[in-house]
Amino acid sequence: MTTVPSATTRPAAPVDRRPRFHRLMLSEWTKIRSVRSTVWSLILLVVLDLGFTALFTALTAAQWDKTDPAGRAAVAADPTGTILGSGFFLSQLTVCVLGVMVIASEYSTGMIRASLLAVPRRMSMLAAKSAVFGLLILVLGTVVSFASFFIGAPILHAKAPVSLSDPGVLRAVVGGGVYLALLGLFALAIGGIVRHTAAGITGVIGFVLVLAPLAQLLPGSFGKHVHAYLPSEAGHLIAQAHQGKNDLLTPWQGFGVFCAWTVALLVIAAILLKRRDA
Repeated sequence: MTTVPSATTRPAAPVDRRPRFHRLMLSEWTKIRSVRSTVWSLILLVVLDLGFTALFTALTAAQWDKTDPAGRAAVAADPTGTILGSGFFLSQLTVCVLGVMVIASEYSTGMIRASLLAVPRRMSMLAAKSAVFGLLILVLGTVVSFASFFIGAPILHAKAPVSLSDPGVLRAVVGGGVYLALLGLFALAIGGIVRHTAAGITGVIGFVLVLAPLAQLLPGSFGKHVHAYLPSEAGHLIAQAHQGKNDLLTPWQGFGVFCAWTVALLVIAAILLKRRDA
């Protein structure tokens, strides 16, 4: 005898098998930490930042009497910017390289196909990758920024004393970590747009080190404004306790400009990731 299904019987609801965002973040964290170059790059970031902070602040203190009055006045006006800037000079390149490699290396090795098969929602994959990498650099960058400050402040104390309780100093030290995190996301976005490791690294280094000196060669007010609104030039202002005499932007304005650059490039990277084949 055939049993007639009850009218009240309903089919089972389909199971949502899409990975949760926290699982995507865990997956991206596993991919990032399992690559040996990531570990060495982060170690290099710490060594370069702390090493150059100690070196340049020691040289500044040793050459104080031989430095011209304008130079001494600039250091005395913002010792925090001098301390943090000494370490960021080369260590930021490590963040640039790592940011590009986090995404571009997946295209170089073909791993991006496996990633997109596992996570068909491409925007979620990019968001998880950006969140994990940004948080990683934010935490490490903030720790390194505080360590740099506590290394450089005692060295400069006799010439330009500074304390965390001074106006703007704590914000600047925390801002050092924020700047490195944004720089990493900026580099990741370029890597996602270019999809080639060497070309992406070249492009980021061009933005950070090459365009700024070239912009200074432009004549008059136009050149000053172009230079001020470049991503790295605007972004590093958040790691200064006070606005410099020649700075067109305040620290928070510079931070806003760098955020706008980074968000714009991430949006472009997301659009291209969705439209292009892996």
